[in-house]
Amino acid sequence: MNYEEAFSAFTSLFNHEMSDEQMRDFLVSMKLDSETSVDALAAAAAVMRSHAVALPVAEELRPKLLDIVGTGGDKIGSFNISSTVALLCASMGSYVAKHGSRSVTSKSGSADMFESLGVRLDLSIEQSARLLEECGFTFMFAQNHHPAMKFIMPIRKTISEKTVFNVLGPLTNPAGVQKIMLGVFDRSFVPKIAKALQINNVKSAIVVSSKEHMDEISISDITYAARLSEEGINEYEIDPTAYGIERQPLETIVGGDAKENAQILHNIFNNRATTAQRDIVMINAANAFIVDGKARDIQDGLEMASEALLSGKAKAKLEEIIKVSQKL
Repeated sequence: MNYEEAFSAFTSLFNHEMSDEQMRDFLVSMKLDSETSVDALAAAAAVMRSHAVALPVAEELRPKLLDIVGTGGDKIGSFNISSTVALLCASMGSYVAKHGSRSVTSKSGSADMFESLGVRLDLSIEQSARLLEECGFTFMFAQNHHPAMKFIMPIRKTISEKTVFNVLGPLTNPAGVQKIMLGVFDRSFVPKIAKALQINNVKSAIVVSSKEHMDEISISDITYAARLSEEGINEYEIDPTAYGIERQPLETIVGGDAKENAQILHNIFNNRATTAQRDIVMINAANAFIVDGKARDIQDGLEMASEALLSGKAKAKLEEIIKVSQKL
């Protein structure tokens, strides 16, 4: 199926022009495996985003927007790393439009943890845009932006195999971000997702998957990465030891429920976390700063991440976001 054929089929799906049986047959045919094509990923993402309720931000702000997100599905049980990184980056001047939902494959999704922190999730879409403009951060609850999924999700839940929908969420940010740090649970999808982002006009991205199948940059082993920039797509490996980060076993970054993960975040921002918890946030933040054009390289990004923590900027930004969200 080429891009045009996939675009047409997904348009029919999102326009609710298929019967339940046709929807199920189509979704089964769109299984997620080594045969999944870049065209199918790019077309599905383009159609889903075109049906989303867009975040109404000023057009001059859109090129600045950044998302830091994982597909989930890695079954590692880590704490909410990308959400912690998102807040840290916002504290250093990034405009982070975080797109997420409640837990599906873990004890705590991004929405669950933000709610536990005290960030309001019941904001209107207009209020979410105001939070972004005032604080440089907002959380977009996926269910508020993708109404077409209401009739697709019941069918999807009847299918035990992974389909393209298992990776579509991070590709369909309703703020139309052009900069994204994206983790996926299988390295075979790293170059494919980078190419799909390029097709859909994303300007800057790093797509990662660790050797242990984490949808983050790991501190336990090497991570496979693809960098999308104006020069094209470059594939490489990230070894944490090259930046003075000691390797730590996966158990050291395991989290818990929303309350436990919120406490880990507080510990990191108050400089009371374990070395492993701090280091995995810092190396992921360093790469997010590269995507955002704020850091020249990983070492530069690590210095920025360290400043955010040691100066108290990250802690202050979280307090500001909670306060403003409660007032809106």
